[in-house]
Amino acid sequence: MSKKGVLVVVSGFSGAGKGTLMKALLDQYDNYALSISATTRAPREGEAEGREYFFKSREEFLRMIEEDALIEYAQYVGNYYGTPKDYVLGNMDAGKDVILEIEIQGALKVKEKFPEAVLVFVMPPSAGELKRRLIGRGTEP
Repeated sequence: MSKKGVLVVVSGFSGAGKGTLMKALLDQYDNYALSISATTRAPREGEAEGREYFFKSREEFLRMIEEDALIEYAQYVGNYYGTPKDYVLGNMDAGKDVILEIEIQGALKVKEKFPEAVLVFVMPPSAGELKRRLIGRGTEP
């Protein structure tokens, strides 16, 4: 029987460096699966269904909420974002350690449902560096 994977939740401010850390971790180790969130927002240029997000209509997302198909979800800037339960549990059952890169409120919801989950909060080096990253990105509302 194979070992069940561990659930790791990584949270932090937008621009803190979560994505950079996740990329380095996934490039170096093959036992991690980065969870893919569902969202009602439109895809950005270069994003693909099932790679960056599972893009859902508002109706589909609300159905997922009703069917308890999400581990956690939140509404941000008029769009819904959430973690599909089947995707996470399927990877964990296959022995993969699953990483959720989500905001802090979602992280606390996950911890309530999965007390064994490991929570990691990423901080930017400084407020000035965070501001530089966000301005340089040009994608924040």
